[in-house]
Amino acid sequence: MATELIDARTDAPHAHASSRRARVLPGAVALMSVVVFLVAVPFAKIPLAQVPAFIPVYESALVLNDLITAMLLFGQSVIARSRALGALASGYLYTSAMALLHMLSFPGLFSPTGLLNAGPQSTAWIYMFWHAGFPIFVIAYALLKDSKEARMTGKSVAASTLALTVGAVLGLAAAMVALATAGESLLPHIMQNHHYAPAMQWVAGSTWGLCLLALVVLYRQKSRSTIDLWLMVVLCAWICDVALSAVFNEGRYDLGFYVGRIYGMCATSFVLLLLLVENTFLHSRLAAALDELKRLATTDPLTGVANRRAFEAALTAHWQRALHDRSTLSLLMIDIDFFKLFNDRYGHVEGDRCLVLVAECLARAVRRGSDLVARYGGEEFVVLLPDTNAASAAHVARRMCDAVTALCIPNEGSPSFRKITISVGVASRVIDAGAETTVLTRAADHALYLAKAAGRGRVEQAAHAERQQDA
Repeated sequence: MATELIDARTDAPHAHASSRRARVLPGAVALMSVVVFLVAVPFAKIPLAQVPAFIPVYESALVLNDLITAMLLFGQSVIARSRALGALASGYLYTSAMALLHMLSFPGLFSPTGLLNAGPQSTAWIYMFWHAGFPIFVIAYALLKDSKEARMTGKSVAASTLALTVGAVLGLAAAMVALATAGESLLPHIMQNHHYAPAMQWVAGSTWGLCLLALVVLYRQKSRSTIDLWLMVVLCAWICDVALSAVFNEGRYDLGFYVGRIYGMCATSFVLLLLLVENTFLHSRLAAALDELKRLATTDPLTGVANRRAFEAALTAHWQRALHDRSTLSLLMIDIDFFKLFNDRYGHVEGDRCLVLVAECLARAVRRGSDLVARYGGEEFVVLLPDTNAASAAHVARRMCDAVTALCIPNEGSPSFRKITISVGVASRVIDAGAETTVLTRAADHALYLAKAAGRGRVEQAAHAERQQDA
C-alpha cells in the first residue's frame, strides 16, 4: 500500500499529501457505497422478517471496532502529542459507548422495554444522538489539525489528561442517553410503534446535515492525508446509513433498516483496517531501522568492517563458547607498516583510501562466516578466528600478509618495502576457567610488537614471543 506511515512529528498520520494511488481505493469504495445506496433506496420500505438477534450481533461488532479504533488513535495522539488525533479518538470512543447503550435500550432485545427502562422514543433518540455526535468530533479533528495549537503542550501527555478526556467523553455519552431516557418527554416524538413519526424526517435531516458539513470541512482542507480520505468514506457510509435507516424507510426491520445498519458496520471498519495495516508497516519499518542502527553501532564507518565494540562483544561471546567446548580461540593483531609516513607523504585522503583497501583485503582473506575482521583503532586491525589452532591461524595471517603486499599500494615513505605491508601478531589459546579475554589480546599485541621489531611485513606467534621473553 503506497502510503506513508505515521510520523510522530506531525499532527496526524500521513501529514504529507497522499499519493495518487492512495486516493484511488477510498474513491472507489465511496463510489460503490453511493451506487449500492441508489439501488437500495427504491426498496427501502419493503418489510422484512424481524430478527432481533441481528441487533446485538451488529452492535457488538460496532462497539468492538470503534473501541479498538479509539485505543489506536489515542495511542497515536499520545505519541504525536496531537490534539486532532485526540479529538478523533474521542469521537470513536463516543460512538462505541453510544452503540453499547443503544443496544441495551433496544426494545424486545433483552427485555420488552430494554435494559435501560427506556420509553418508546428513547432508542430512536439514542440512535440520532449517536449519529449526530460523530460528525461533530470529525469537524473538531479537522479544525484542530489546521490550527496553530495543534500539538499538546509539554513533553508528554499525562495519564491524568488522557483519563480526563476519556471520562469526559463517556460522561457526554451518558448525558445523551439520560436525555433520551429520563428526559424523553422533553423531546419530540419520532417513533410510533416500529414506524417513524413525521418529526423523524427533521431530526434525521439535521443529523444528515451534520454529516454533510463534516464531509465538506474535510474536503476543503488544504492537504488531505490518507486517514482524511478514509474518514470521508466513513462519512459517506454514515450518510447512507442515516438515509436508509431513518429517512427513506418506514421503520424498524424493513430493508432500509437492515441495509443502513450494514453501512454502519462497514463504516466502523474502514479506519480500523487502515490503522492496523499501517501499524504493520510501521513495525516492519521500525524493525528495519533497528537493524540498521545495530549495523551502524557495530560497523566502522570508514572501512565497513566491524568496529572495536563489535569485536569486543564477539570476543566475549566466542570466549564463553570456547570455555564451554574447551576449544581453541585464535586472535590476529594487525598493524599497517609505516602508515604515519604514508599519511605524511600522500595525505589523509589517500590514507583513508589505503585503510579501506587493506580492510577489504583482510575481509576477503577469511573463509568462514564465524571469523571476524574488525578495525581496532587507527591503522590497527584485529581478526578473531574461533575454533582455530595456532598453525591454522598463522596460515591465515601469512595469507593476509601476502594479499596486502599484492595490492601494491606505493609507500615511498617506507624505508624497507616501498609499498604498503602489514605486520601480524598471532595468539592462540585453549580457553580454560579463570582466564580473562585480555590474556589473548595482550599476547597477540606482544607478538605484533615482535613482528614490527623483527623488520615488519611478517608474522610472529605468541608462543615464539614467550620463548624470547623466557630467554
